[in-house]
Amino acid sequence: MRTLLSFPFRLLHILRVLMRHDALAVADAMGLYPALIKPLRRFSRREAEGRNGQKLTRALGELGPSFIKLGQFLATRADLVGEDVAGDLAELQDRLPPFSFEEARRLIESELGQPLEELFEEFNRTPVSAASIAQVHFATTRPSDEEISAAQSEAYSFDEAETQAPEVAAREVAVKILRPGIERAFDRDLRLFYLIARMIERSQPALRRFRPVAVVELFENTVRLEMDFRMEAAAASELADNFADDPDYEVPEIDWERTAQRVLTQTRLTGIRLDDRQALIEAGHDLTEVLRKASAIFFNQVFRDGFFHGDQHPGNMFVTERGTIAAVDFGIMGRLDRRTRYFLADMLLATLARDYRRLAEVQMEAGYLPSDQAVDTYAQALRAVCEPIFGRPLNRISFARLLGQLFKLTETFNLSVQPQLVLLQKNMLMAEGVSRRLDPALNIWLLAEPLIVRWMQENRGVKARLKHSGEAVAGALERLPDTLLSMERTLHDLSDNGLRLHSDTAERMAGRRRMGWALPIGSLALLLALAALLID
Repeated sequence: MRTLLSFPFRLLHILRVLMRHDALAVADAMGLYPALIKPLRRFSRREAEGRNGQKLTRALGELGPSFIKLGQFLATRADLVGEDVAGDLAELQDRLPPFSFEEARRLIESELGQPLEELFEEFNRTPVSAASIAQVHFATTRPSDEEISAAQSEAYSFDEAETQAPEVAAREVAVKILRPGIERAFDRDLRLFYLIARMIERSQPALRRFRPVAVVELFENTVRLEMDFRMEAAAASELADNFADDPDYEVPEIDWERTAQRVLTQTRLTGIRLDDRQALIEAGHDLTEVLRKASAIFFNQVFRDGFFHGDQHPGNMFVTERGTIAAVDFGIMGRLDRRTRYFLADMLLATLARDYRRLAEVQMEAGYLPSDQAVDTYAQALRAVCEPIFGRPLNRISFARLLGQLFKLTETFNLSVQPQLVLLQKNMLMAEGVSRRLDPALNIWLLAEPLIVRWMQENRGVKARLKHSGEAVAGALERLPDTLLSMERTLHDLSDNGLRLHSDTAERMAGRRRMGWALPIGSLALLLALAALLID
């Protein structure tokens, strides 16, 4: 009841902040509720400096954690807010005043069930960073009884029972602590976001294809995962496993004993920011080699594993003293299933061949282009966007502008928006930005060309396609008995409900068992033929 009563006051506060910064200019430019937005802007009489996106960025920063996270999320959705606004939102500073050491201590001891002094030999009272979701402290662990016992078990052998017990070294770690009250504040503001999304979906037909409610649902799921540090720890662990044999990439090791829902402890990694060109040169790093490693890591995450770091800005990536690429902050991760990766590869092949009709057909097959759209017209539009970039040096190509043009095509041709691909595109733009700062003349994607060629051969060559087709047929064969059983139950249900069928239809259905044998036999023959081709 108290929450319901406070809701109008919260809404009024938000509106006042937006009006003070003239941030309603973004909604005005999008054509949202002109009968309401335009009078409000005139009433406020505010002419804040800067672009519309800068105005919105300042307003969201003042409104607090939930809105800062919303701004960061919208920065990945140029399809929703436009490339210029998305670019400004990407500069949104996720910095807030730190909460006290006493609050940090209370939360750590509550989550981990032990006094702080039993967990850490040293714990820096001052955080090294404080953001909307959490803040980070550096610390040194105090070995626990379990860690000492585990080390002894590894050190002792059956014939060396008298061996002196090994010492367990303390480790330098980074401890991430959830901001107190952030979960309750997020739940409060989330109700408002859903209300606005439903209003837009019901009253703005032109924006329904963006599925505003689904966008808020994705935002909710993303932030809830970020606020559960066990999920971030699991993501870091999975990423580390994927690159266990790669000497060029480092992921911090998770200290599971000191990690819980609201506390994350991991080994401390240090290095030079990936975009600090002068510091990298002074440290003796080869910039081309740094970019080669970075491009290979990005390609392997996306295409080999289908699991990639979703927030690879330079503050989260650095070069260690040994020359490896290290990454931190795994709250936002992206996934691409195998089918999507294959479609991406096919689109890449069609683009490189300048076969724009094939590029349009692949997008229709993937379900991105509605079947009622003209393939030839869409292919012509793709040619208009892509053709000008061929043959031009990287430093003369604006990928932000190209991305904006492609998003315009989604509006013109009513393409469905794929959030995971938008996240991928955002990270590609970040990678290109870092590449230009380090070496403006270098095309980062050409450095990964050997990996791209090999992956294409292994996954999209003729034999690979036949193999995957055979696997699809085998999967269909496995599901066939259940499908036929379901059909039979449906027919019985229809019969019990007194549905009358034409005699010819009934006769064909009566032969379903004979057809049930014919289908697997025909599929098996096809599968054997595919197997023979693969063996050859």
